[in-house]
Amino acid sequence: MPKTSLIKIRTAFGVSETQLSDKSVELTGRKGTGKSSVLDAIRFALTNRSDRDYIVKQGADEAEIIIETDTGLKIDRRQKAGLDTSSLNLKENGLNVPRPQTFLNDIITPLQLNPVEFISKPIAEQNRIILNLIDYKWDMSTIQEWFGEIPKGVDWHQNILSVLNQIQAENGVYYQTRQQINSDKLFKRKMAEDIAVSIPDGYNAEKWEQYNTGAKYQELNKIQQENSKIQRAKMFRDSYDNKLRGIQADRDIAISSAKGAISAEREGLEKTIERLKAEIRAAEDKLATLDSKLQDKVALARADFETAKAKLDADTGVANEYADRQPVDTTALQSEIDTADAMKKHLNEYARMVQTQKEVDELQVQSDALTEKIELARKLPGQILKEAKIPVEGLTVENGTPLVRGLPLSNLSDGEKLDLCVDVAISNPSGLQIILIDGTERLDDKSRMELYAKCKAKGLQFIATRTTNDDELQVTEL
Repeated sequence: MPKTSLIKIRTAFGVSETQLSDKSVELTGRKGTGKSSVLDAIRFALTNRSDRDYIVKQGADEAEIIIETDTGLKIDRRQKAGLDTSSLNLKENGLNVPRPQTFLNDIITPLQLNPVEFISKPIAEQNRIILNLIDYKWDMSTIQEWFGEIPKGVDWHQNILSVLNQIQAENGVYYQTRQQINSDKLFKRKMAEDIAVSIPDGYNAEKWEQYNTGAKYQELNKIQQENSKIQRAKMFRDSYDNKLRGIQADRDIAISSAKGAISAEREGLEKTIERLKAEIRAAEDKLATLDSKLQDKVALARADFETAKAKLDADTGVANEYADRQPVDTTALQSEIDTADAMKKHLNEYARMVQTQKEVDELQVQSDALTEKIELARKLPGQILKEAKIPVEGLTVENGTPLVRGLPLSNLSDGEKLDLCVDVAISNPSGLQIILIDGTERLDDKSRMELYAKCKAKGLQFIATRTTNDDELQVTEL
């Protein structure tokens, strides 16, 4: 673990020239004596960052900060007046170090550079800083591999544990999407159940969808027509004798009428002969033809009878074709068709129910997939903490919140938080063993001395500032 052996500051911030050795020191004095400028200069040398408007001391051309370590590392940071960028010369045992700023970032942590500022930050920011100290290599391809996609609505600038916590959180996209899917699923399931109530038990949609009602109606109509013919044939045959008697009566009436007419005519002619001697010859001739006339009328009546009878016999022959048949019972077919008509009315609702249930199943698959991703986001922190480099012993994470020995940072005192900063400072085997403590007057005397004692016990060099009533900057080795 490298330790500083020399710190030299020249015309940087408010410092004209200051040199510190490898000892821990406390810088005291009134405000404006340059205490914080020393720490700001060291921070600038290590991070190339500063909140101040001017880095070069007014009136100077260049600021320079040199930090040397007992391992042969030499940091030489320079800033020329009027320029926005600084230059960094980093050597280790006389050799240039590649990617110098990256190298420095690996040997120092933000908690080493301003731990007192850390304890004054909001708890959420403290949690973020601690989580950022957990060393676990990941990138967007890691997320893609874990979740099969890049989840939406996530702040990817966070540390991996905060990212995973945001992914699985109740206000996260996965959780909210699953809630909506489950709501839709319950609605559709209820809709399918309501539809099912109106559909008969054991409903065979495929059977009734393929059932040809039109063909069955044609079959029923054909049978009904045949049955109608049979019934009419039976009735026609049953009336044959009555019809025959009617024809015979018409014949007998015609013959009787003919006889009566001839008899009357005969009687009239005979009287006429008696009265009209002059017409006897004509009457006798006419009388001679009466028998023949009677025969013609009888023959005509009989011919009409035969014609009518032949027609009746022909009709009866047609009736006989059906009269001996038994009508087909259409009860079963009619019941089948009625049932089919009733079942077909359910087809649309059944199809809607099946489609709704399919949508429910699809939503369930989506919900299960989101549940798996949420559970994965909840399990991964445990796996990560097993594989990651943890900055301090006893640091765990629960639901995205760092815990120190089982307690959240909000439950720690300022002294315990500063102890945590010290532990972080010494946790990196290759880290620079220095801690900058600005504004220790905010601690009570006991807490301050306990902090200094812990740094010494851990072999950690500290440079602390404390506001006092001294008019000049005082440097006290501790």
